Amino acid sequence: MFQTFKEWFWLERFWLPPKIKWSDLEDHDGLVFVKPSHLYMTIPYAFGLLIIRHFFEKFIATPLAKSFGIKEEVRKKITPNTVLENFFKHSTRQPSQTDIYGLAKKCNLTERQVERWFRSRRNQERPCRMKKFQEACWRFAFYLMITVAGIVFLYDKPWVYDLWEVWNGYPKQPLLPSQYWYYILEMSFYWSLIFSLGSDVKRKDFLAHVIHHLAALSLMSFSWCANYIRSGTLVMIVHDVADIWLESAKMFSYAGWKQTCNTLFLIFSTIFFISRLIIFPFWILYCTLILPLHYLEPFFSYIFLNLQLLVLQALHLYWCYFILKMLRRCLFMKNIQDVRSEDEDEDEYEEEEEEEEEKEEITKGKERDYLKNGLGANRDLIPNGQHGH
Repeated sequence: MFQTFKEWFWLERFWLPPKIKWSDLEDHDGLVFVKPSHLYMTIPYAFGLLIIRHFFEKFIATPLAKSFGIKEEVRKKITPNTVLENFFKHSTRQPSQTDIYGLAKKCNLTERQVERWFRSRRNQERPCRMKKFQEACWRFAFYLMITVAGIVFLYDKPWVYDLWEVWNGYPKQPLLPSQYWYYILEMSFYWSLIFSLGSDVKRKDFLAHVIHHLAALSLMSFSWCANYIRSGTLVMIVHDVADIWLESAKMFSYAGWKQTCNTLFLIFSTIFFISRLIIFPFWILYCTLILPLHYLEPFFSYIFLNLQLLVLQALHLYWCYFILKMLRRCLFMKNIQDVRSEDEDEDEYEEEEEEEEEKEEITKGKERDYLKNGLGANRDLIPNGQHGH
């Protein structure tokens, strides 16, 4: 049964233009062609990247974070309370004012104490700023490396400057070593992001990230097997070039360098709009959707490739909405916390509020100690006639 499915899955009419067979893409005369089996290596390479990431975060990102003044946070321990814990786990993490009133009565606490308990409990589950900086730093380093590599791999390729060359000789286009490593590294990185989703910071657009990673892997895998390598490399470079600025903006946001963060975010926004909303639809999609029709009749893999690229463009528009919201905040409120995940603003606000409350309690405690010990122990220093009656 498996053999039957395998034969059906790899039918030439699903992957190749009419009259082209897999035998036409076998290695010959020193020319190497893409093979689906090449993609098996992306899985062990992904685990290799996870190992590299671990040491990178430990020996590079963490010292860098500390040099920016980011410290390892020690979360305040909360007083165990079975009633509040059950409500937190089984009802809601954000109780209404009515809920707070009822819980305060049930636990014999003040409403203020209940609010403070829930705020502290939510903060227990939030990732610290150090972890967010480490993740952003790792992604920045990879995107910077892969973008530089992509430019080096592509700067002398004719199809970068003449889109007709993308389809010249298709699909009998040999695989270059630079194309192999560009694809394998990019796919390995996305696999590593999938594998680390459970331990990485979970953001508001978590589902969109999962869809994006899976769509990217599906697109790259399909374009590899159908030998759309030339157009695939163009798609990758257009996407990678903006992400460097996004991750660097996040790094400076976590470090508290708001002006630098805002500047980098504005650069990112400009590059994002140009690359994802102009170059991608009017250059890449034109290349994959319109130009092939001058060479070939529409066939299955041509349709499937462009459907995936259109899904990717829909995600670009989705993120564009978030970026425009952040731009408005940047221009009118002069504050950016974390692009596309504005719930982190609320996290940091609650943490700061909790810190202020702790400082206020300490100050009040010192005042009480002073009044009790200092004033009480030194009543004899008060001039005669000024004792309270």
